[in-house]
Amino acid sequence: MSRVGNRPIDVPNGVEVSLGENNEVSVKGPKGELARSLSSEMEISMNDNVITVTRPTDGRTHRSMHGLTRSLLANMVEGVSSGFQKTLEIRGVGYRVQQSGKNLTIQIGYSNPVEVAPLPGIKLTADGTNRIIVEGIDKELVGRVAADIRKIRRPDPYLGKGIMYAGEQIRRKAGKAGKVGKK
Repeated sequence: MSRVGNRPIDVPNGVEVSLGENNEVSVKGPKGELARSLSSEMEISMNDNVITVTRPTDGRTHRSMHGLTRSLLANMVEGVSSGFQKTLEIRGVGYRVQQSGKNLTIQIGYSNPVEVAPLPGIKLTADGTNRIIVEGIDKELVGRVAADIRKIRRPDPYLGKGIMYAGEQIRRKAGKAGKVGKK
């Protein structure tokens, strides 16, 4: 029994969902349009603005695809209606970000600043000098862009500086113990 897969998806007003052959799903809303091909083995039905996903058998592969298919559909509906957002923080002396058109210029301790250009469907915003906001309608793409920006300078566990997600706790490590008590 799938707890995630059995939950129905409520479609908000202003969002249109069209189901095609072989589970080709397209979702249109106020923020944009998304289309995706989902597993053809799952049965997707829509009645009265409620989408339900059912599986044909209780086999291992069908159970694993049930919750995934439902989650992907729910993320598409939420993305076109309200969108997704990830916030990154930059910590460190001299580390900063500037907005230059649609691109971001990040000074993060390298000899040259790093230019970050947004992918299609993604909006990058510099909030002050130490916060980056990644927005879009595709949850997977927003997460990937945020992870790629974080990879530019990962958080250092010794100094606690770098690019990190907002609210992320970095486990700090102790430095060298020193030569106290050794002869």
